[in-house]
Amino acid sequence: MLTAKQHELLHFIQQRLDASGISPSFEEMKEALGLKSKSGIHRLISALEERGFLRRLPNRARALEVLKLPEAAKSVVNSNRDNIVPLRKAPPALKPIAANDIIEVPLHGRIAAGVPIEAFEDHNNLAVPAALLGSGEHYALEVSGDSMVEAGIFDGDYALIQKASTAREGDIVVALVDGQDATLKYFRREGTMIRLDPANSAYEPQRYPAERVIVQGRLSGLLRRYH
Repeated sequence: MLTAKQHELLHFIQQRLDASGISPSFEEMKEALGLKSKSGIHRLISALEERGFLRRLPNRARALEVLKLPEAAKSVVNSNRDNIVPLRKAPPALKPIAANDIIEVPLHGRIAAGVPIEAFEDHNNLAVPAALLGSGEHYALEVSGDSMVEAGIFDGDYALIQKASTAREGDIVVALVDGQDATLKYFRREGTMIRLDPANSAYEPQRYPAERVIVQGRLSGLLRRYH
C-alpha cells in the first residue's frame, strides 16, 4: 500500500507525462508535494521503484516511467485524515517500440550548456534508437559546456529535442536569444522576463525580456557515446 505522498507523487508524474510526454524535474516535484528538499523526492521515487510502480529510464534526462497505478477503486487518505485523493485508471498500455528500431533525426550543430553561443545549422543526421523519442518531430544538438551537469547533461552529449514553440515552467528547452544565440536551460518566467536557469551552481541564471527569447524545442532525451 502506498503512502499519501507516494501516491501524490506518482499521480503528479503521470499527469505531466500525459500532458507533455516529459517527466517533471525534481524541483517541480518538490514544489508540487510541498517538500523542503529534493532528498525527500529521491526517497519517494526509490520507494515507488522498489514497489514496482515506477522506473528510471537509462541514458535519458528526467526520464521516469509509470509502470502501473493503484486500482481506481482505491483511494489514499492524506496524513491529516481529512482529504481523500482519488485515483485514476491507468492509461492503456502502448505497444512497445522494438529496441533495435533506429530513426535518423537532423543534427543541427552544437548548443551551449553554458553562456549562449551561435547555433550552427548543418545537414547531418544522427541515428537514434526510436525508444528514446516520443511523439512529434525531433532534431538533435551536440551539447557544449557544463552548465547542465546537475541534470545529467554533459559536454559532448547529444540532446534530442522535440520541436515546440512553447514551454512549461521547469522544462529544459532550447532557447534562442536575440535570434542567433542558442542555449539549453530550464525555462522559467519572472513577470515580463524569461529566466533561463542552469543546472550547475557555478553558473548564474540568465534573464531576458520575453521578446528576446524564442523557444525552439523541449528536451526529449539524451544520447551519449562512449569512446
